[in-house]
Amino acid sequence: MPLVLAATPLGDSRDASPRLVTALAEADVIAAEDTRRLRSLATALDVTPRGRVVSFYEDVETSRLPKLLEALRAGETVVLVTDAGMPSVSDPGYRLVAACVEEDLPVTCLPGPSAVTTALALSGLPSDRFCFEGFAPRKPGEKGRWFRELAAEPRTVVFFESPHRLAATLTEAAAALGDERRAAVCRELTKTYEEVRRGTLPELAAWAADGVRGEITVVLEGARPRAVSVTDLVAEVSARVAAGERLKSAAAEVAEATGVSKKELYDAVLAARRA
Repeated sequence: MPLVLAATPLGDSRDASPRLVTALAEADVIAAEDTRRLRSLATALDVTPRGRVVSFYEDVETSRLPKLLEALRAGETVVLVTDAGMPSVSDPGYRLVAACVEEDLPVTCLPGPSAVTTALALSGLPSDRFCFEGFAPRKPGEKGRWFRELAAEPRTVVFFESPHRLAATLTEAAAALGDERRAAVCRELTKTYEEVRRGTLPELAAWAADGVRGEITVVLEGARPRAVSVTDLVAEVSARVAAGERLKSAAAEVAEATGVSKKELYDAVLAARRA
């Protein structure tokens, strides 16, 4: 029988699917990030798990793997649940899935709520292309470098942050990305005090400075296309070549990032060399 990755509600138990209720009732083993929260969810869903319930949080994830893999090899169904949303998405689960893949043990997914896609849909920002960055770095220096790396990212960016660090994070984001960059802060999704704040990074930082509570998901606008000419980019390509890159690949990457013609840029660099 398979490992079942089972998504759980973000806050409102009514978002649980009938398949989740059945899985919790019939599983041989339930591996839960927090066994107390699992018991509360089971009570809210009026379901009584028949199988063994074991804890499976970050600090014990590696040590629990052998027993769970043993259960799967024996043909038992193991259901993995985390506190909210989809297991392995910034939650425990990746190591167990990887171990199952390595042994060719079956893995299936019971889809359901996700803070990432819920926040993205509510943000009002482009959702056709996006990336998820997990939790923002904690240390200010690392966080600043992280935002600078995202400065040219054209896709909408989704990340998690703790409420007590939110104001500082948004302030640092504005310093790295500019005061015009838009974002949305989604708080307590699906819960009683759900709130979505939209605005520029400085506006959101000022709002967060008064104090924010709850689970936080931030959706950040992607970088807008730069208005540049081929001539402006010749120096950038030349610098990358001087650092060891091949001309063709450097020109291709810069052209793709800026939306100019690859051939035109390549020819302009060659012309600059001849001159």
